[in-house]
Amino acid sequence: MEQQEIIHISISEAAQAHFRCLLEQQEPNTHIRIFVVNPGTPSAECGVSYCPSNAVEETDTEFKFTGFSAFVDELSLPFLADAEIDYVTDQMGAQLTLKAPNSKMRKIADDAPFIERLDYVIQTQVNPQLASHGGQVTLIEVTEDKYAILQFGGGCNGCSMVDVTLKEGIEKQLLATFPTELKGVKDVTEHQRGEHSYY
Repeated sequence: MEQQEIIHISISEAAQAHFRCLLEQQEPNTHIRIFVVNPGTPSAECGVSYCPSNAVEETDTEFKFTGFSAFVDELSLPFLADAEIDYVTDQMGAQLTLKAPNSKMRKIADDAPFIERLDYVIQTQVNPQLASHGGQVTLIEVTEDKYAILQFGGGCNGCSMVDVTLKEGIEKQLLATFPTELKGVKDVTEHQRGEHSYY
C-alpha cells in the first residue's frame, strides 16, 4: 500500500543516516518497521525493528526515505500520525528517540465533536506533562456554560500544587486551544492528601 497523505512520519537526516548504516550490515532489501504495541491505550509503546523483504505484508503502508523504506502495519498506522524519529548525540552518547504523540490515542478530525477534540488535547498534551508527577486528569463532562469538569488521579490527587496546576497550567493551555468553545475548567476530585502525593 502506498503512503497515505493524511499520515505523516518524520525521520531526521541524522536518524536516516543511522538507519542506513545499520541496514548496510543486514541482508539486501532489508528495511525498517515502525510499530506501536498496545496502540490506543495508556501503556502504548513505540518501537523500530528490521523488516526483511519477506516480512512485508500487503496491508502495510510504505514510507520511502533515501536509501530505505519504513513499513507500518495497518493497526499501528493511525497511532503513528505526526511521529518523529531522531538520532540525538549528547555528552552521554548517541541514542535514537521516537516521539509519537498519538500512540495512546488515535488522532481525531478537526470537525469532530468538541468534547472529543478537548479530550484528545488532554490525553496528548496535558497528561504527558502531568506524568512527571505520576498524575493524570480525566475529562468528565463539558457543562452547558462551557466549563470542562476534570478529575485528577494518581500523584495529582492530594498534590498541594493542584490548584496552581489546574488554574495556571491546564486552564490556560485549554483556553488558548479552544478560546471560543471553553470558558474554564473545574475540578471534581476531593483533594485529600494520600501517600502518592507529590510535594
